[in-house]
Amino acid sequence: MNRIAIAMAFAGLLTVAAPAAWADQPGADWTPAAQVKEKLMGMGYTSIISFEADDGHWEGEGMKNGNKMQFHADPKTGAIMSEKPDH
Repeated sequence: MNRIAIAMAFAGLLTVAAPAAWADQPGADWTPAAQVKEKLMGMGYTSIISFEADDGHWEGEGMKNGNKMQFHADPKTGAIMSEKPDH
């Protein structure tokens, strides 16, 4: 009986954890990361420190005007949706 309970608990964990892992993958219709990074560089970023798909958008950190900034970019257009200094 304990084996069944353990198996059910494990299956439940997989059900909860799997969608969270998939959520952090770029969609098929997203602008490729390299193109978004190139666009960011054209908008004044001198380096991109981190960059990843997160919660349905591109997210990262980079240097702009001598300041470390956090940014969120639209997944389809690559446009900056928000940016703020990273203290």
